[in-house]
Amino acid sequence: MAGVVNTAQAAAWNGYEGEHWASHADRYDGVNGGFNTFVLDLVSPSDRVLDIGCGNGQLTRAVAARATSATGVDLSGPMLTTARARSAAVPNVAFEQGDVQVHPFPEGAFDLAVSRFGVMFFADPVAAFANVHRALSPGGRLAFLCMTALADTDLGRVFAAMAPYLPQPTGPDGSGPTSFADPSRTHAVLTEAGFEDVECTHVEADQTWGRNVPDAAAFITDWGPVRHHLGQVDAETASRATEALTEALKPFEAPEAVKLRGTAWLVTGRRP
Repeated sequence: MAGVVNTAQAAAWNGYEGEHWASHADRYDGVNGGFNTFVLDLVSPSDRVLDIGCGNGQLTRAVAARATSATGVDLSGPMLTTARARSAAVPNVAFEQGDVQVHPFPEGAFDLAVSRFGVMFFADPVAAFANVHRALSPGGRLAFLCMTALADTDLGRVFAAMAPYLPQPTGPDGSGPTSFADPSRTHAVLTEAGFEDVECTHVEADQTWGRNVPDAAAFITDWGPVRHHLGQVDAETASRATEALTEALKPFEAPEAVKLRGTAWLVTGRRP
């Protein structure tokens, strides 16, 4: 794929991570789809919409039903294959493979840029959002969902149960999935990229992780980041971590599914 500067993420999303998300599209939509409404409520019928990090395309299709057009862009070839297959009957949807930081979007081509947990891994977030800013028409809007800090959340409690058995990340605070967990940093990045009226609103939704505890535990341990950390320890320690995860999920089991209450920031801004 030409024009990629975020090479580490490109490798991940065109390797195991992307294949897993593509193969389990419905599962991941069960985890994240409850947040769609917060973005969809901001879509107008006249909007030309850009979906950043569109993945398997669920949000892109939902946006298209409310907008003039929707274009999804993602690094992941496997997920884009799924997105295109599932969107074949949707006439106003298109998908492009590219690195948002440098992708040659036509200037002013979109009225609204959205994302559902697809903006947290940019190599240079200011450059990426400046490129999105350029792709928006004057007065164009930005609306994306990103993770909050994990502390005091259901998912954080589940991961905390595994923490004694797994190596802890050594990167700088605020990197990775929670890179925009601090609203002050988010405001600074977007302001430097040219956006105005930046706001971060706390939102919540139920996230379905599995049919029952064993199913949810198997899915989570197969999820790329958890699988990676389990691979850093010996088999006995990995087994103990999995047992701790299973126990931690039990309070969230209902007759129909294992559900955690998810939290996110809904971040909005505007191109002047």
